[in-house]
Amino acid sequence: MLIPVLLFIVGLLCLIKGGDWFVDGATGIARRFKVPELLIGATVVSIGTTLPEVMVSTTSAMTGHGEIAYGNAIGSVICNAALIAAITIAVRPGKVDPKSLRVPVLFFFVAAALYAGVAYTTGYFSRPIGIVLLAMFVAYMVANVRQMKNAPAEEHAEEEELIPLSKTLILLVAGAAVIAVGANLLVDNGTLIAQALGVPESVIALTFVALGTSLPELVTAITSLVKGHSDLSLGNIVGANVFNLVLVSGMSITLAPFTIPQSATLFGINSSLVLDLPVMLAVMLIMTVPALVKGKLHRAQGILLLAIYAAFCAVQFAL
Repeated sequence: MLIPVLLFIVGLLCLIKGGDWFVDGATGIARRFKVPELLIGATVVSIGTTLPEVMVSTTSAMTGHGEIAYGNAIGSVICNAALIAAITIAVRPGKVDPKSLRVPVLFFFVAAALYAGVAYTTGYFSRPIGIVLLAMFVAYMVANVRQMKNAPAEEHAEEEELIPLSKTLILLVAGAAVIAVGANLLVDNGTLIAQALGVPESVIALTFVALGTSLPELVTAITSLVKGHSDLSLGNIVGANVFNLVLVSGMSITLAPFTIPQSATLFGINSSLVLDLPVMLAVMLIMTVPALVKGKLHRAQGILLLAIYAAFCAVQFAL
C-alpha cells in the first residue's frame, strides 16, 4: 500500500512540474514568433495547464477506467470553482469585467447542457458526442482568438528576455513526456489505492485525482493572491472549466467511449446524476452569475463555495 501511495504522489509532482515546463516552453516559442501576449494566455497556456487533465482522462478511458476519465473531468470543474476560485474570492473579492466572461460562460453552459443531457438520457458517451465536444473546443478557440484580436493592446513595462529556441523546445518535449509519465502513475496507483481502500474509482477521481490535476491552477491562484492579482483568477478558472468539458472529456470520449459510472446510489438513483452533475452546475452558477450581473465578487460567494466543496467531498466518502 505504501508504494502505490508514494508513486501516486510522484505522479502528482510529475504532472505539476511537467505542466510548468510545457507552459514555459510553449510560451517561449509563441513569444519568439511574436504571437500577442493575450493570445498566448487564451490558447497556448490554457491548453498547457489543462494537459494533466487531458492525459489522465485519455489514459484512463483507453485503459478501461472510464470512471476515472468521467470523474476527473467533472471533479476538476467542481474543484476549480468551489475550491480554487473560492479561495481567491473569499480572501480578496473584487470587481470583474463581465464582457470578458460572456464567451467562456456561454460555452461552458452549452457544453454542460450537452453533457448533462447525455448523462440523464442514454448514460452512454459515444464517439459522436466526443467529436461534437471537440468541435465545440475548436469553436471556443476561434471565438477566443477573435475576442483577443479585438481587445486593446496591453502596455508592458519591460521587454522579457527571449529564452533560446533550443531550450524552449527541450522544455516543450520534456514537459509533455513528464506529464505523460505522471498521468500513468496517477491512474495506475489511484486505481490500486481505490481497490485497497474499497473506495470506488469514480470517488478517487472526483476528489484526489481531480485535485491533483488542478494543482497548477491552485498554485497560480495562490501566487496571484500573494502578488495582488486576484482579478486574474475568475476568467482563468471559467476558461479551464470549458476546457475540462470540451477538450478533456471530448478527447477521452472520442478515443474510448464509456458509460456513465455508477459507484453508489442516492434515493435509488445513480449518485452521479443526483450529486456530481447538479453540484458542478450549481457551483458554476454561484461563481459566475453575480460577476455577470453586477460585475463584482463577494466574500460570501467564496465562503459558500468552500462549504459546498467540503460537503461534496464528505458525502463522496460517506456513500
